Amino acid sequence: MNKLLLFLQNKQLQIASVFMLVVSIAFVVYLYPREAKFKYEFTKGKPWLYEDLVARFDFPILKTESELKEEKRALLENRTLFLVKRNDVEEQNIQSFQSQLKSNWLEWEQDTLPPALQGLNLEGLQKTGSKILRQLYKQGILKPFELGEEGVYGDVMLNEGNISKPVGLSNFLSINEAGKLLMERIEEHPRREALSNIKSLLINNLGYNVFYNPTLTEKYFKEELNNILPVKSMVQRGELIIIKGSLVDDEKYAKLDSLRQTYSGPLKNRARLWFILLGQILIVTVLYMALLFFLLQYRRQIMEDISKLTFILLNIALIVLMGKFTLSFGLEYMYLAPFPILPIILRSFFDTRLALFVHMIAIMLVGFFVPNSFEFIYLQFVAGTFAIILVNNLYKRSQLFFTASKIIAIYCVSYLSLALIQEGTFEQIEWENLGYFVGNGFLTLVSFPLIYFQEKLFGFVSDISLLELSDTNNPLLREMAQKAPGTFQHSLQVANLAEAAILKIEGNALLVRTGALYHDIGKTTHPMYFIENQHTGLNPHDELSFEESAQMIIGHVKEGIKMAKKHNLPDLLVDFIRTHHGTSTVMYFYRQFIKNFPEEEVDLEKFTYPGPKPFSKETAALMMADSVEAASRSLSKPDAQSIDKLVENIIDHQMESGQFENAAITLKEIKEIKKIFKKMLMNIYHVRIQYPDQ
Repeated sequence: MNKLLLFLQNKQLQIASVFMLVVSIAFVVYLYPREAKFKYEFTKGKPWLYEDLVARFDFPILKTESELKEEKRALLENRTLFLVKRNDVEEQNIQSFQSQLKSNWLEWEQDTLPPALQGLNLEGLQKTGSKILRQLYKQGILKPFELGEEGVYGDVMLNEGNISKPVGLSNFLSINEAGKLLMERIEEHPRREALSNIKSLLINNLGYNVFYNPTLTEKYFKEELNNILPVKSMVQRGELIIIKGSLVDDEKYAKLDSLRQTYSGPLKNRARLWFILLGQILIVTVLYMALLFFLLQYRRQIMEDISKLTFILLNIALIVLMGKFTLSFGLEYMYLAPFPILPIILRSFFDTRLALFVHMIAIMLVGFFVPNSFEFIYLQFVAGTFAIILVNNLYKRSQLFFTASKIIAIYCVSYLSLALIQEGTFEQIEWENLGYFVGNGFLTLVSFPLIYFQEKLFGFVSDISLLELSDTNNPLLREMAQKAPGTFQHSLQVANLAEAAILKIEGNALLVRTGALYHDIGKTTHPMYFIENQHTGLNPHDELSFEESAQMIIGHVKEGIKMAKKHNLPDLLVDFIRTHHGTSTVMYFYRQFIKNFPEEEVDLEKFTYPGPKPFSKETAALMMADSVEAASRSLSKPDAQSIDKLVENIIDHQMESGQFENAAITLKEIKEIKKIFKKMLMNIYHVRIQYPDQ
């Protein structure tokens, strides 16, 4: 039992890493749809490169989205309008006319009937006026209505008594036309003089009796929409779909695409479902294993830091989740999803190579459940690659929008190039997809708030944070400039040297520059004990023993670490403070002790920095730059020969003492660094290169 506990304790990092990988694989597999994947890739206008394809079962040839949209558009432009004729309006208005005429007739009888009405009776006049009104209402008086934004229609149906019959809108009267026709009927009537006395009553009782019925129109339109069949025809079992080498024309493409959609549908066979699930597990596992071996081979330090591994796996899972969520709204929305945010975020904390590799793993994971996998992977690979290049050393906020614009342009050019290959013409290109790419580009800007959020969540340091920390107006650097101005100037020179060296050997220049600015902040506590800050001629070391002086010099590393933690500097920068002297010896006081006390035994530990030694290119370059810059100040007559000798001796001594044994830096890179230091120091001290005599 104790052995098991000891084994688990010693292997807890490896166990945690395996656990994170298993959880990530399970999560991604869970997101995958449980459906078969069509194994053929085909493109319209290109030859069929596989074997002859014969239908193994009956399946329908489905209409394309554009065909369905065209049918719906045609149906909308030719939709049937329904009108309703209300006979009750006719009866009410005629009764109203007769009632009003009777009332007026009684008033006229009390006085004197108009001459034109003398000799007529009320009942006859009522019948004559009602007959004219009935003729107008029979033709129909249509109330005006609007057809909506479309303003187009096809057939017109009149619903009367639950019976619909086709009519034309021009057959009906408007209220003005009904009034004019009424006046014409009066003028044409033999008793026009009598009717002229009651024409106002007739006009007042004209009204609409035909109305537009939007409810019935919409109901009928929806029924017609529902009757649109998604199927054009059927392919019978055993029918030859396409032969090897033939071109995929429109007809064959429709059959192949229909077969793909039918084949990729949900599975009802439970046994086959388990095989699909097993295949998905294997596919996802293989991709994660590729990532694992990449990290073990080239980025082992990530495997030794569970937070970094968790960060990478979490971001991959979020990208897959984004793809799954976006696809649920429709395939076209995949163009809107900002997949380039993954390489942008990763590039902010890791190197370009890792960012690109992880991006490829993520888009392949998404590509397995996205239709048109090749198109998706191609577009996202190109966009992600350019995103990594464009955001490299991106520090200014104004550049963010330029980056978004460039990503949009890359998407559009890539999409158009692929569409031209597939369609062979501009006419069939779905131009609205370019609008999705515009949204995609600007959604990519979300990566920058995410960088800040994940930086705080995982305790990482992004290039943007390093840029802020490298500002010399930072309170800690201002304090050093005020209390230890010589050390501050020394740090600036070291930063310049280290940055130039790292740029030459392709390291993180911003990181080493920022680390160089803070590497000596511990000297701020006792600035006068360091020679670069001594300007009065007084040396406080004169009052100390050699051991005490050495401990005071060594102490600036511990003081620097305390100050860095107090001001919440990232551990990444604290590492530069810890390692910039490695396990080297304070040689001046060590030699003075031996010289003055030759017979005493030397406690070397009192004259040696506690370490650790540099463990990266950046920390190694800083150690070299710090030692070379400090030693160069002691040159009485700096010239090309003395500078060359100084740089060679100092760096060779550091190599011989094993200071770089933990750093991933090669002899070739150290040689390049020496050249950079020599060149820069000669420029600093205005040394002219001596040419041989002609």
